[in-house]
Amino acid sequence: MSDEWSRPASPPPPLFFNEKERDLVKQVNDELIERVIGQTVAYYPLSLEHTNYHPLYGEAIQKTFLPPVRVHALVKFDGIKTETKNYGLDKSFKITVNFHKRRLTEDQDLYVREGDFVLYDDDLFEIVSLIEPRLLFGQADKRFEISAACIKSRKGVFDAT
Repeated sequence: MSDEWSRPASPPPPLFFNEKERDLVKQVNDELIERVIGQTVAYYPLSLEHTNYHPLYGEAIQKTFLPPVRVHALVKFDGIKTETKNYGLDKSFKITVNFHKRRLTEDQDLYVREGDFVLYDDDLFEIVSLIEPRLLFGQADKRFEISAACIKSRKGVFDAT
């Protein structure tokens, strides 16, 4: 037996992180979110084709939305915030919707954006900010969750009928 170290012909595969493990994580998350937890939201995506945007400012007065898509997600109710303004009290509701990224993009061909609406528990919420807080096995290029901060929309802002 030689005391010298010999270099292997190819590097070893990454530990605990290849396509099989990513598929296992997706399968377990899908089953937990859909069959055990069972929270759903109706997601109203903005139609980029049918909305008339201003050519200079990129804003639209009338926005057109596509039909709703049922999405299984984890919804966290952040509570009711009461603020005192010049015209009296104002109450705002906030929720955080955690979407499984691969489930949305691969299975439902859906991409979450700010400005879209979510129907949860007979209330409409507008997505105001998005973050991708969780990494899969600590790999920076493999994010698996999209967390959407949503505020309750006022009556007349969006008509879901």
